[in-house]
Amino acid sequence: METSIVTVQNMANQQDADKVLQAIEEVWGVSKAEINLSKSQATFTYDERMASQQDFEQAIKDLGFDITH
Repeated sequence: METSIVTVQNMANQQDADKVLQAIEEVWGVSKAEINLSKSQATFTYDERMASQQDFEQAIKDLGFDITH
């Protein structure tokens, strides 16, 4: 298992956080995901044999958010 933390730019409210969390949870291979809205961070643990960090980043970007590491 691999754990990644990314900063999600322009995540302004709980609704945004919920959208990001849902997008992360829909990626195949995720085992745990959480959002820290006050830090604008997404933390997720996944099976690297099933998904890559880029899969999660693309899911977030598809919602219109930018990512920094």
